[in-house]
Amino acid sequence: MTPATLERSLLSAIRTIPDYPKPGILFRDITTLLGDARAFRRAVDELVHPWAGAKIDKIAGIEARGFILGGAIAHQLSAGFIPIRKKGKLPHETVRVAYSLEYGIDEMEMHKDAVKPGEKVILVDDLIATGGTAEGAVKLLRQMGAEVVTACFVIDLPDLGGRAKLEALGVDVRTLVAFEGH
Repeated sequence: MTPATLERSLLSAIRTIPDYPKPGILFRDITTLLGDARAFRRAVDELVHPWAGAKIDKIAGIEARGFILGGAIAHQLSAGFIPIRKKGKLPHETVRVAYSLEYGIDEMEMHKDAVKPGEKVILVDDLIATGGTAEGAVKLLRQMGAEVVTACFVIDLPDLGGRAKLEALGVDVRTLVAFEGH
């Protein structure tokens, strides 16, 4: 499959919902992609491909769609999985980081024993927009000594600058499709 054919296939599997969660926003919904077995498989395979055969220790998935993609990628790479969740959702001892949202600050956390210093980690989520959540996750993983090899997303919203924010931190970013606007 050519890159252009793959992109068209994935774009056609993603639903756009206007004015959600607020007027003027075009929400890019990957639940339709997840429900399409062929598109889901292609997306996971494309995100995995550059690291097939590489020694990746863990996949870190950002709540919630990053869990779905990250679990599939972890399976394909024979790597462990790290859930990165909103504050107060994990049952064991955690480490936490604050991160910027469009209109404020939130916190995310992971288990303190989820990653060992020097482990190679791939960060996964469905979409990169402003990059605040992904930036916070990178900082959290690095705080625990992880080497963040790359950050993978199905969708990039390049107009919002998230990719550039991660690249400024020295993180390689891999995305499969891009949408203009927000």
